[in-house]
Amino acid sequence: MITLLFDELPSFYVAAASIIVFIVTFLLTGILKEKLPRDIGRAYAVNAEKSKGKPRGAGIIFVTIFCILSFLFAPFDAEYSVYLVFLFFAMMTGFLDDASKIPWSDYKKGILDLLIAVGTSITFAAHNSTTIDFKLISLFTSDPVSLEIPYVVYVILATILIWMAINVINCTDGVDGLCTTLAIISLFTFILITTELDFVSYEIMFLLAMSAYLWYNASPSQMLMGDAGSRAIGVFMALAAMKCGDPILFIPICIVFIVDGGIGLVKIFLKRFFKICILKKTKTPLHDEARKNRSWSDTQVVTRFSILQFLVCIIVIVLLTF
Repeated sequence: MITLLFDELPSFYVAAASIIVFIVTFLLTGILKEKLPRDIGRAYAVNAEKSKGKPRGAGIIFVTIFCILSFLFAPFDAEYSVYLVFLFFAMMTGFLDDASKIPWSDYKKGILDLLIAVGTSITFAAHNSTTIDFKLISLFTSDPVSLEIPYVVYVILATILIWMAINVINCTDGVDGLCTTLAIISLFTFILITTELDFVSYEIMFLLAMSAYLWYNASPSQMLMGDAGSRAIGVFMALAAMKCGDPILFIPICIVFIVDGGIGLVKIFLKRFFKICILKKTKTPLHDEARKNRSWSDTQVVTRFSILQFLVCIIVIVLLTF
């Protein structure tokens, strides 16, 4: 069983630093939003006209602030410093795409995502155990179930996880407030079950940086985080799953991301490479299906998707802590 961190909360210093992250992000986001590139609208996206012309790429603000203040306030560690570099790189590749008049090709973005995923995976495997603790499976056995993964195999699997996280979370970012709200719910769950206290400090700071951005992105949004935000969130969420000792927990804790964004990726992959068409009458990501074919409002999509993710996360927390 895992013990909640209620009796091991971060120090006052880290708590104060996290509040500073929120305040600085909140203030600078409001000040700098007019400096951001403008959204040009996404082809075939539902309600794309509502986003057209809004400041886009706000991820460059909250991710940059998080990285800088993490270097200044969070417990220093060479491993975490490398993660911040890759997180910043993920943000910058997304921002350059956001700011480009011609959107980057899927292949170009895929290769950059792969490089980020490989670098992050190698760093993690070099500084952490490659043993996976199957926490949910262990609930049904008399002894804890774990498996030591060879270094190279772990790097490959971690690369797949990070690449998948980047892309499913990016695909979910299509409704005001949806991606960030889901990320906050999922990251808070990882905070509760992660026993590495130093990394929890980073998680709390990242959560508050996203919360400050969400203030402006709540429907009707004043700005959009773009790929600059969603790709960085994907990297961080995958790291959070790996740091809790059981990367497989990414599946239930981020299940709405996986279903909403992942189905569309599978649909495109099968059609592009195998000429196989599935779910022809279903719009993807599924939040577009809900809005266009089910007549859900943006608020209903965010609320209902968040409730589903919250319920799954509550079940995971209860199973792992009681």
